[in-house]
Amino acid sequence: MTGRHSFAELRARMTPEAQAAAEAAASQLDTEMDLAAVRRAMKLSQEEIGQTLQINQGSVAKIEKRTDMYVSTLRRFIEAMGGELEIVARFPDHSVKIRNFSDLSEKARL
Repeated sequence: MTGRHSFAELRARMTPEAQAAAEAAASQLDTEMDLAAVRRAMKLSQEEIGQTLQINQGSVAKIEKRTDMYVSTLRRFIEAMGGELEIVARFPDHSVKIRNFSDLSEKARL
């Protein structure tokens, strides 16, 4: 088994700083994902999302590639995956959940 090492062995060789950096990067993968990665993590296909949103698979692919979109589009996409969108403004000393967008979501349901 030349050149092959277990992950635990390789990790043990890392400096404490490198281990901390790896842990930070790994935890960020769980909290920062693009829409396509979230959809795949939820084990949903573009076609399934499209059926829920009543759009075709190609439109789902376009939404996933967008870097700028309406909050309402993002909310519908997240809700189609079974989630709920929250907008949070982060400041150096505190965070604030912005209600305007959740208010719109509730008004649309009435």
